[in-house]
Amino acid sequence: MIRFLLALLLLASTAAAQDMTLEDAIALGLKNNFDIQIARNNARISDNNKGLGTAGFLPALNANGSYSLTDSDVESNSATSMGDTETEVKSAKVSLNWMLFDGFQMFANKSRYDALAKLGEYQARNAIESSVVGISRAYFNLVKQEQLLDVAQDSRDVSDARLSKERVRNELGGASSTDLLNAQVAFNRDQSNLLNQQLAVAIAQEELNLALGQDPATPLQVSEVIVIPDMTLAYNDLMKRAHDHNASLKVSEQSAAVADQSVKSARSTFMPKLALTADYGYTDRTVSPDLSQYSDQTTETTDATIGLALTFNIFNGNRDNIAYRNARIEANNQKLAFRDARNRLAGNVKQTYDTYSKQMELLALEEQNVQAARQNLELQQDRYRLGATSSLEFRDAQVSLMQARSALIAARFQARISRLELDQLTGELVLD
Repeated sequence: MIRFLLALLLLASTAAAQDMTLEDAIALGLKNNFDIQIARNNARISDNNKGLGTAGFLPALNANGSYSLTDSDVESNSATSMGDTETEVKSAKVSLNWMLFDGFQMFANKSRYDALAKLGEYQARNAIESSVVGISRAYFNLVKQEQLLDVAQDSRDVSDARLSKERVRNELGGASSTDLLNAQVAFNRDQSNLLNQQLAVAIAQEELNLALGQDPATPLQVSEVIVIPDMTLAYNDLMKRAHDHNASLKVSEQSAAVADQSVKSARSTFMPKLALTADYGYTDRTVSPDLSQYSDQTTETTDATIGLALTFNIFNGNRDNIAYRNARIEANNQKLAFRDARNRLAGNVKQTYDTYSKQMELLALEEQNVQAARQNLELQQDRYRLGATSSLEFRDAQVSLMQARSALIAARFQARISRLELDQLTGELVLD
């Protein structure tokens, strides 16, 4: 009951809703989608990480300073004792640490971060494409349900006119009670179909609003037609585009590239490391005695140090060797996953292309069926007005047209969804 009331409320508010194109829906949905915002931010993080400093090419330079004040109370019978003193120490130091050679790990890290940046880009694109498909599917479903609502409305109107005619004929004695009852049953059935279809429209509006990230009760008014773009590419061209541009496949390919660089990074631990170190420091130390015969003693020190540090891990419990073997296994797993993704993509492209082709053939057939069913109904209407056909034959013609129109709408919807899926598989979705 609540859904039915919601259906009536949404349908009543349609007149106040603004027309929304598919492009408008996609733009709004992408703007409000939190998963896409997170995916884009993750891609930015990966892009930030691909600098030379992150990989370890650049030196580390640190500066630190200190200040201390010490008050000493001294009791002594020594002739050289200075008595109570106050010591003030100020120091500053700059330290440089630069890894000159780390077994080529920095090069492997740089390549790995570059691959991760590309991976983040493809992951963001994959998330955006999935959202675009979801929004488009919900949009076209609402268009389909509204078209089916027109069919139900037209069928109910025809049954209403037939019922009114049968009532008049029955009152005049020109029609039997059976014809009147059949007309009433047909009208009630079509009225029930109309109410159910109104509910289907309301639910489709809710689903589209949720896909757009807005209140489910927001009034929506979409286009009344579903346009299927022409297919200009042959099957082989579609397959090549899919292998070159499919976002999901690119994610798998980049994951394999990241794993390869991880193997190189793990292998670098078996080589020595050479680092350059340099320090430059300054210290100012002042001792102030309480005894007047002693003056302040000031010491200034400047230190400069430069050196090379060579390290080579001889044995660490075989951990490096285990990490290297595991990295190779993981790289092999990623290669297998990529090959599997390619095979699945080829199968999905073929299946979707075959579905699209058959749906287009079915669409042409359903268009012929609608034309034939409409001509048959018009003929039966003329014969029914002349009393040359029975009410049951008229009803059969009416139901045939309703079914033909519904089948045509469903075929057009399925063909458009198949084309949408093909665009996603081949990386041809418009994301801007």
